Amino acid sequence: MLQFKKNIAIALFSIALFGANAKAQETGGGLSTGKYTALVNPFIGTAPLLDTKIIGYTPPAGMRVWAGLVFPGSSVPNAMVQLSPMTKYRSGAGYEYEDTEIFGFTHTNKGHWNLCHIPLLPVSSGASYPFKSAFSHDQEKASPAYYEVYLKDYDVHVKLTSTLRCGVHEYTFKNNKDRKVLFDLGKANNNVDDWQIKQEGSNAVSGFQRTGGEKVFFYATFSSAIEKLEIKDLARSNGYALVNIKDGDNNPVTVKIALSFVSTENAKENLQAEAENKTFTKVFQEGSSSWENLLSKIAVKGGSKEQNVMFYSMLYRSFLWPALRSDVNGQFTDAADKVRKENYMYYTLPSFWDDYRNKLVLLSIVSPDVTNDVINSVIDEGEIKGFIPTFFHGDHAASFIAGSYLRGIKNYDIKKAYKLLLNNAYKEGGTRPYISEYIEKGFISDPDIKNPQVETKARAGVTKTLEYAYDDHALSLLAKEMNDTEHYSDLKKRSKNYANVFDKSTKFMRGKLADGSWITPFNPEFPYYEYMYREANAWNVSFFAPHDMNGLVALYGGPKPFEAKLDEFFTKPWNPEYIAWNISGFIGQYCHGNQPAHEAPFSYYFVNKPEKSQRRIDEILDTMYGIGPEKLAMSGMDDAGEMSSWYVFGALGLYPLSPADPEYIVTVPVFDEVIWTVDSGKKVTITNPKGGRNLKEIKVNGKKNKGYFISHDLFKDGGKVEIITAK
Repeated sequence: MLQFKKNIAIALFSIALFGANAKAQETGGGLSTGKYTALVNPFIGTAPLLDTKIIGYTPPAGMRVWAGLVFPGSSVPNAMVQLSPMTKYRSGAGYEYEDTEIFGFTHTNKGHWNLCHIPLLPVSSGASYPFKSAFSHDQEKASPAYYEVYLKDYDVHVKLTSTLRCGVHEYTFKNNKDRKVLFDLGKANNNVDDWQIKQEGSNAVSGFQRTGGEKVFFYATFSSAIEKLEIKDLARSNGYALVNIKDGDNNPVTVKIALSFVSTENAKENLQAEAENKTFTKVFQEGSSSWENLLSKIAVKGGSKEQNVMFYSMLYRSFLWPALRSDVNGQFTDAADKVRKENYMYYTLPSFWDDYRNKLVLLSIVSPDVTNDVINSVIDEGEIKGFIPTFFHGDHAASFIAGSYLRGIKNYDIKKAYKLLLNNAYKEGGTRPYISEYIEKGFISDPDIKNPQVETKARAGVTKTLEYAYDDHALSLLAKEMNDTEHYSDLKKRSKNYANVFDKSTKFMRGKLADGSWITPFNPEFPYYEYMYREANAWNVSFFAPHDMNGLVALYGGPKPFEAKLDEFFTKPWNPEYIAWNISGFIGQYCHGNQPAHEAPFSYYFVNKPEKSQRRIDEILDTMYGIGPEKLAMSGMDDAGEMSSWYVFGALGLYPLSPADPEYIVTVPVFDEVIWTVDSGKKVTITNPKGGRNLKEIKVNGKKNKGYFISHDLFKDGGKVEIITAK
């Protein structure tokens, strides 16, 4: 592999770092992790990206390039609670590795400039506003379902763990007099509109915090009696409350807090069901076991220690979102702000842009029950709004639902889902902006803007056209399943619309004006946030037609010019004068730090050059993850697990190139053997017996495979994929 051999000395630093953390956990308080959870380093993705060669430019002073933006705290898979330290409000995930102070420990997280609700912080005698404490990484530890740190200013040793709906804090104060717990309810990662807190008996408090119109309720108990509750500046954004703990005992203070998006009564019930009668150690063991059960579904053999740590860290990171919103009694608050109860668990909306590419496929394979409930939740919101919802851009619930249905996940009303997705595809005013123009012309235009800048606001017409064409393909697959021949035929035809924005004179996907003429002047290297493209330049969208790659190759003039264009794509240097917050991590013009081109490295397969794809895949795996002086940075924002899932699939040797289609393109795994165990107990084994990196042949159950794709049926029936390689 490219960089592993070159940087082995540096790589061992991160392994030693996590190894020390894991060892400390095993000996501190009797806590231990399992075989797979011990390999997870939750700090990967928290450090800043500093290498200008990888970034592609020199960031201006004060600019932190979007890299990772993940949290290192405690959670269990797809939970309501993500309990993590807060070092910087209004940041991606509230935690940035270079920071030296902690402001609190918050209970929701996504890595998306929002959430981070209900901050708590233990403070000691003499503490005053603004509350914060210095900390150091050598006194900080983390693993799935666990976080630990020492607060230097307050002389408090903090341990955190969690359940689906509860956070458990253990505070060991050096001085057991005048102990307090701060509820910093005027703060969250976005603006707080309102908050309340009140005391409940001798050792509990309850209340809520409202941000963006959404209320998060809480109920918290204390292992020591409450002396008094102080509330400061309730009406102000910097208001807070202090829970004063009675003196007289020398035990650690354990705070158990449950959330609910329905009521404080439900939060109390969540606490009683999940944590009330459990010790800190018991809660941790159950949380760690839930991760061990999930991570063990994919067992790998071979590979370096660094590859194993990175693989299981990225696999872990792929299963934190969507987040649960149902309480233990089944109630949830729907998109119309009504309290409901259904026969499924309610989840947040997935980050469809860009989770649909890989993360939601991984979720469907590893956690089909969660996937089923997420689809039910999406349909529920769709019925309220009249359209299946999206996230940020595109209409990629079409791909998620169609792909899941074709993979055998069907415990929901597919007729309702299909009807709503048809609304998306044909009706104006819903999920697909400018759909009328798209239907009429086969493309979406942009206005004629002189001197457009990086953040120029417009329609992102090229990106929308490409994405809508792919979503049409996804919906056509569902139309076929529904025996709807009329819509199947129309959508299949519309799926070719990507060609309408391909300029054969420049060999790029290029913006059009309303009259169909090409936008001029045209610079394919310049990145745009919303003009012609969405967070991309022409290079990074011009290889996107995952449902019709052979047709795309033909547009370029055949295999040779297509291959030459790809070669230029991966070698033409990025212009260092082109600076954008969330566009970084370059190999030539290819940007791995944002998602629009994440399918492009696989494109060489369609000119029968899989070895060229493999070289780029290996380069990405080796140079874009676990980088920087601490080996804890990533080349781009994780985007709720999409970047992590790209690594998982790339390392395993399979990728869902067209996620709506129940098939996977076969690449070369970084491991000697991969064993997937699905819910039915069936196993899929992938081996690379010769250990080479150049794919020569694929055998499925001993027989030579035709082409480079294998069917999802292998995950239903079990079987063996043998990768025949050369050095």
